[in-house]
Amino acid sequence: MQVCVRTVGRDDFSYSQGQGGYGSVYKGVFLPGDVHVAIKMLDGNSNCNGEDFISEVATIGRIHHINVVRLVGFCSEEMRRALVYEYMPRGSLNKYIFSSERSFSWDKLNEIALGIARGINYLHQGCEMQILHFDIKPDNILLDDNFVSKVADFGLAKLYPREKSFVSDRALRGTVGYMAPEMVSRSFGVISDKSDVYSFGMLLLEMAGGRRNADPNANSNASRAYYPAWVYDQLIADQQVDEISNVADMHELERKLCLVGLWCIQMKSHDRPTMSEAIEMLEGDVDALQVPLRPFFCDGDGIGNGMPPPQVMDSYFHSSELTAISEEDDGIAELASS
Repeated sequence: MQVCVRTVGRDDFSYSQGQGGYGSVYKGVFLPGDVHVAIKMLDGNSNCNGEDFISEVATIGRIHHINVVRLVGFCSEEMRRALVYEYMPRGSLNKYIFSSERSFSWDKLNEIALGIARGINYLHQGCEMQILHFDIKPDNILLDDNFVSKVADFGLAKLYPREKSFVSDRALRGTVGYMAPEMVSRSFGVISDKSDVYSFGMLLLEMAGGRRNADPNANSNASRAYYPAWVYDQLIADQQVDEISNVADMHELERKLCLVGLWCIQMKSHDRPTMSEAIEMLEGDVDALQVPLRPFFCDGDGIGNGMPPPQVMDSYFHSSELTAISEEDDGIAELASS
């Protein structure tokens, strides 16, 4: 469905408090029917030309999966372009997993994780064109009234033929902390659907521990700066980590989220599972899961604390190029909290 911006009156939508790198987002109401929608008004200086915009809308518009936010309409009129999505009243996963109070049980967290995995797997395997998201993070996972998780925000997504096993585009895409290593250096492998798997793994670890995967303000020699190292130490070395239960007290679903997350963030892309394999791991028995290799850079200084070497941390936290590309587009995710 194509909609015209002029047909949506000012009184029918409200400005979101958040504004991302790709445009402003409004909460709207389509009449008749009082259907609530999220309207993303793209910036006029967007790099996407008219033909590419229509092509991507046509592809994304055919996506129908319970775990992917549905595109219900669009507008393309001269330089004015807008995307109209179903409105997610519960907002983003971000505000729940990083809350000081645990909002979900382990069963619910596992259910949400499975929903996210199924949504990503559908993008990779269930569409005519393979859709690589390139920006999986808590802000881009939205929740409906029943807390069903849905993958959202395709601002950095790219479409590729399903038979293509790797991506030749070397442009950096993603958000610092969730970006796969191969997005930074060829030495870690090719860019592929496994790049989304890495981001998903970081998300799982955050869901298990309730904290961000990395702290750019922490001292680069402090183990607290790189959270996945803490998780690994707790599971393998039995070192106490504040956010993670000790092994004896750990809920089996907490352990499962941690183990699957660690598998997904293996540094070499070929060592990671596919999304369909990650789903099988989340659905299976935790006792059947093997402990993966330590998924971090470990040189002389890194073995003790699991930290990547300083030059890699600098690339992740301080590169102006990465910062510019990873500018967050929180838009739709912030509507429910506005």
